[in-house]
Order: sequence, then C-alpha cells, then structure tokens
Amino acid sequence: MEAEQQKQQRPRQRPRRKGQKRKLEDEASAATAAAASSLGSAGADDDNEEEDGSAGTPEICRHSHAALAREVRAQVDVLIRCASSWRHADRAAAKRATHVLAELAKNEEVVNMIVEGGAVAALVCHLEEPAVAAQTQEEQQLRPFELEPEHQQFIVDAGALPPLVKLLKRQRSTTNSRMVNSVIKRAADAITNLAHENSNIKTRVRMEGGIPPLVELLESQDLKVQRAAAGALRTLAFKNDENKTQIVQCNALPTLILMLRSEDAAIHYEAVGVIGNLVHSSPNIKKEVLNAGALQPVIGLLSSCCTESQREAALLLGQFASADSDCKVHIVQRGAVRPLIEMLQSADVQLREMSAFALGRLAQDTHNQAGIAYNGGLVPLFKLLDSKNGSLQHNAAFALYGVADNEDYVSDFIKVGGVQKLQDGEFIVQATKDCVAKTLKRLEEKINGRVLKHLLYLMRVGEQSVQRRVALALAHLCAPEDQRAIFIDNNGLDLLLDLLISMSPKHQQDGSAALYKLANKAAALSPMDAAPPSPTPQVYLGEQYVNSSTLSDVTFLVEGKRFYAHRIALLASSDAFRAMFDGGYREKDARDIEIPNIRWEVFELMMRFIYTGSVQINSEISQDLLRAADQYLLEGLKRLCEYTIAKDVNLDNVSDMYDLSEAFHAVSLRHTCILYILEHFNKICTRAGYVLLIITFDLRPVRFQVAQILACNLAMQFCTADPACYSRDPQFSNQGTEFIKKSKSKRQELADLMSPNSLAPTPSSDQSCWRSCTVKFLALSVQWYLFWVHGGAVLEINISNVTKFSKI
Repeated sequence: MEAEQQKQQRPRQRPRRKGQKRKLEDEASAATAAAASSLGSAGADDDNEEEDGSAGTPEICRHSHAALAREVRAQVDVLIRCASSWRHADRAAAKRATHVLAELAKNEEVVNMIVEGGAVAALVCHLEEPAVAAQTQEEQQLRPFELEPEHQQFIVDAGALPPLVKLLKRQRSTTNSRMVNSVIKRAADAITNLAHENSNIKTRVRMEGGIPPLVELLESQDLKVQRAAAGALRTLAFKNDENKTQIVQCNALPTLILMLRSEDAAIHYEAVGVIGNLVHSSPNIKKEVLNAGALQPVIGLLSSCCTESQREAALLLGQFASADSDCKVHIVQRGAVRPLIEMLQSADVQLREMSAFALGRLAQDTHNQAGIAYNGGLVPLFKLLDSKNGSLQHNAAFALYGVADNEDYVSDFIKVGGVQKLQDGEFIVQATKDCVAKTLKRLEEKINGRVLKHLLYLMRVGEQSVQRRVALALAHLCAPEDQRAIFIDNNGLDLLLDLLISMSPKHQQDGSAALYKLANKAAALSPMDAAPPSPTPQVYLGEQYVNSSTLSDVTFLVEGKRFYAHRIALLASSDAFRAMFDGGYREKDARDIEIPNIRWEVFELMMRFIYTGSVQINSEISQDLLRAADQYLLEGLKRLCEYTIAKDVNLDNVSDMYDLSEAFHAVSLRHTCILYILEHFNKICTRAGYVLLIITFDLRPVRFQVAQILACNLAMQFCTADPACYSRDPQFSNQGTEFIKKSKSKRQELADLMSPNSLAPTPSSDQSCWRSCTVKFLALSVQWYLFWVHGGAVLEINISNVTKFSKI
C-alpha cells in the first residue's frame, strides 16, 4: 500500500504533464505551428510554443545521420561564436540556433547527438550573459532532453543550476514584464525537470538557494509563474525531508492553502500536489498543514472539475485520516464522504483507487463506518472487488474491512450480498486475500445478539433475494450452537435446499457450497457420525478359528471350496445368521450350506471380520464385500467397506458410488457422495455428463437426503435424553435382534418415501405438498436418528413434534 501511495505522489512524466497543461491552459497554438514549419523563424512567442513532442518533426530530422551531425555542429558553433556578443545580428543568429536545436531535440533519437555535439555547454553560456529576448529562447532549449536521467547530471555538472536560480530571483530587481515572467517560468520548469526523481539534484537545488525564491514566486501575479513554482516545489519536496523542512520554514503553507481555493484548476492541482508531498511520511508537517487550515479547501477539491486534483485531494485526505481519530471524524463531518463515494464510480481508475484509499482510512472510526454505509458506499466498494487492478482491489477490501466492524450495518453488509462477493472474488495480491479473510472472520464474530435477531427477522419477512443471501451468509458464518434456531426454527434450511432445485446455476452453486459448509459444521458438533455402527458382537473366537475344522459345526460351500465355521460365532454376529440357524429355514439343521452368489475371497474376508472384529479391505474387493455385508446385515463390516469406498469417490464415479449406496443401503457412503457433490458442484456443472448425472442423480431426492443429513446431525443439538445415551458403549446394543428388525423397518420406510416416484410432484402439486412431504421426511429422519442413538428405543415423534423443530 505504501508503495502505491508513493507511486501516486511521484511527479508525472513530462509528456503527461505537458498534456495536462494543454488541457488546463486552453491556449492558441498558431505560433507553435509556425515555429514547427519554419526552422528559421524566430518571431514566435516562447510562451505559446508547443511543448509536447507531438508537433510536426522538422524536415531536417529526416536527414541522414551525418547531415544531422553537421547541422548540430553548425548551430553549436553559432551559439559559441555569439555567446558574448551584444550585436543584434548575433543575438538573432543565436536565437535561430537555439530554435533549431529545440526542434531537433523533439526527436529522442537525436538528443544524444545534440548533447555529444557540445550543445549543453554552449546553452549554459547563454544563461550567463544573455539579452532578455535571447534568454527566453535559449533557456528553454534545456527542456527537451533535461528529463533524460543520463543527461540530468551532465547538465547540472556543466553549471546550469546557479544561473537558473539567479533567473528565479530576477523578479525582485525588474519590473513585472511578460518577458521576464516567461524567463522565470522557464527557469522553474527547467529545475523541475532536472530534479525529477533525482535526489542528488534536489539537494543541489536547495544548496544553491533555489527553494526561497521558488516560495516567493508562489505569490507572483502571473498565474503561469505560480504554477511553475509550485510544480518545482512539488518535485523538490518528494522524498526529501530537508527540502520539505525548508519549504515549510520559508512560510510556503499559507500561500499554498490560498492556492487550493483558486478557481484555476492548474493552480490548485499543483498546490495540492505540493502539500501532498510535504505531508507524506512527515507527521509533524502534517499537523502544521492541518493547523494552517488546509482541511476544508482540500475537501472542496473533491468536487473540482479536474480529476487529477480530485485524485490528489483524496490521497491527501487519506493521509490526514491516518493522523488521529479526531481528524477522521472532522473529515467526515465537513462533508467528504459523499463526494468520495461518488468518485468510486468514476471512469478514472486512479480516481477510484484514491477515493477507496481515503474511505479505507476513514472507515477505521466507528461513526465514519456508519456514515459510509448510510451514504451508499457498500455497493460501489463491492463492485471495485471485481477490478483487475490489484491496488484498487486492496483499497476497496480494506474499506469494507473497516465497515464490517460496525454492528449497525452488518445486516446491510449481508443484505446486499457482501458475503458472497467476498467469497467469490478473485483477488490478485496476497494482502487482499488476507484482508478479505479477516473481514469474513470479523463478520462471523458479529453474528450474535441483536445482529443475529435482525438477520433472522430479514430471513422471515424480507424479499426472497434477501432471505436467500441471509441464509447463505449464516450457513458460512453462524456459530454451531445457533444452527438450530436459524435453520430449523426459522426456515433457513428450506431456503438453502430450494436453491438446489433453482433454475439458476449460480443459485445451485451457492446453495451447494452453503449446505456443504453447514453439514460439516453440524457433523463436527455431533458426538457421533450420521451412520450408526453395528452392535458390538458378544463373541470373538479369534484368528485361529477362521476356516478351522476344530470344533466346527457347520461348513459353507463357496465356489466348490469348504469353509469351516462355528454357529456360536455366527449367531452372535448377525441377525441374518440368527434367522438362518434359529428360524424355520432348511439351513437350520444342515451340516453343509452352499453359498452361490459370493466369491471365495469375499466370503473369507466376511467370515474373518465375524471371527476377529476387524479386517483389511482394499478398493478392489470393497464393493463386493459391501454387497455381502448388506446381505448378511453385518453393519460393522458395511461401515468399514463404506469407509474404504468413500476414499475413492471422485468426479468420474460419484454417480456410480451413489447408486451403489442406494442399492445396498449404505447410509454413510450415500452421505459422502452427497457431500462430495455439494463440495465440488462447480466442477461437476462444467463436465460433459452433467445433464446425464442430474437425470440419474435427481436433485429432488438429493434435496431431501441433504435434509436427512442435516436433520440427523442437528437432531443431536436438541435431543433431551441423558448424555450417557450418546455413548457407544456395548450395553446400548444388547437388544440385538429387535434393533435390527426396527432398523430394517425404518430403513424401508425412508427408502419408500425417498423414491423418485413418491417425490415427483404431480401436475396438481403445490408448495404446500412439498412442505408437507418435507415435514414428513424430517419427522422420519429425526425419529430414525434418535431411535438409533437411544440404542433401539423408538421415540414417539409425530408430525406436530417435528414441525416444532422445522418450522417449514
């Protein structure tokens, strides 16, 4: 930021500066054209001469290199020969020679040739003892090449500074003639260009006594002299503390502040530039400037017709605002906020950048934060985040960081979509990314108390767009303990789920990201996972009994191979095996039981889990093992399989994995797939098979399954049972068979409800049908989840009970 400020305070490059003069002076250029067309003409007035390199290049500039060298040498010889002559003919010849060199120097390729030809020394000689008419023309000839860094020091070393400073003092001893003022103006301009970005020459100017006469010239009756003197002081003050101090000691501030009020845009532009360079990195001078009464005139320049004056004024106000809190408040009280906000919408990038910089400094005060938001500053600041200019982005982000600290306007911040703007922004520099992260963190800390109540009110009664923005913001920023109040009691969950079936891809993406964030928060708060573990087996025979004939009382035939097993282990492990051996099936008394639909490797791993309680599962066999575990109701093994499969879910197979979870009632895997889709929704939307995926993976049932995930996790927050009931202690799974029977019943009830046929709206369906279906689904979801965490004890939760929780 500091580098950017300094960048803005640097004197402008010569072409830009002269271009600005042309805009502000509005002078006729007839004499300029005459000078450009006739190399021998010496009658054009020097003040009206075209100062930019855009004038027509004289014909001589198109000559060969040798011819140009001869021409330069000839003109230098004329200057040397006429240096000490007072004859009218010699003075006219010298004037013509300087004019020719000036025209040649407009071509940058010829500048070095002119310098090497000895023109600098010859021109400096004419600064010493010229006639007034000749001085005007000769002095100006330094200007075409004095900005070149390699030539600046060469010109100064040739002795140009003392006579230039002497020319600045000529006003003291002569009448205020137009010709004298022209000489003085040219001398000031020459010093400006020689000192441009050259700290050594800036110091030399001070040591030669150039600052006091420049300060005196600020009071010249000639406006062009005033402007030239201010421009020179501006350059000399930049990054030179000794020069700054001397300028202030010479009592320049009162005159500069008067110049700020000038109706001439060129005058107040140079004046505000001088003050800006004096103030930069100089706290003591900043106080002196404020005490001298600069604040109100600078604020007035925010409405100047000159955009560069506006930019300099905004930058200066930003520097004033860093001084102390009282100054911040005074700037706003005196009317700076509204024009600064208007400047945010300017077509000029630098103007937007400096106004955002000033607002960022002002926004460090609580009352100013409210003023910026009240006067409509939020929306244009958010728009600036889309800029491709890194400095502009950062200034806007810093201003928003300040406004976010005011509780009174957090709701407005969220209501206009500020949170989504911060989250979606593509920020160029790391400092901006850090600032945005801090802003979101600051907002998160404010989401409580009266701020949260106001947001909940907006979510209930606001326009649909506002309701959605609030719900999206709260999903990312709310505290976990507030999730129930927001998303169950106040319709927040329904707002997010509605976004998934919106026709707008942006709504779908925002909704998926918010639901993913919310689901993760809810899962982190829950003391257990959404999918229940299997009941802990009562008997583990151990590794040594796996496929061992020792004490074996039953044999399974798998792919023609015999697997020796023990009924006691099987009875304790699975309701399916209990039904097989205790029910009325033919396997009850059979010694050999054929298993026709499971491969040997899969069956062996399944039995190893039954005997040991653990097994190593690789991705190649995990799906077949999941199928077997579901067939024999081995919930613990299913969970291990789901965990293994879930690690391999990706964009290419998520649809297949979801189908797998549906086919084998793999709740945890299904949740993983849903959360994966929510997390990677942006990437999925851009894939070629997206439409097919949506057809296969219908968002309507997904909508309700997302509700199931969230309802299950959120149920933990308002379950009133004893905390001991949340334990995974084996005592809560001792009910065994009854638990499995009830879980199968509940699972089938949920599966029937979530089938596409039952969820697809009929032509006569309306919103109330969807809400009724949602309430019923949430009732079953909550009942199922609480049923499980209570170890199989079914809780009586009916529609009216859940409506109390959902408010849908």
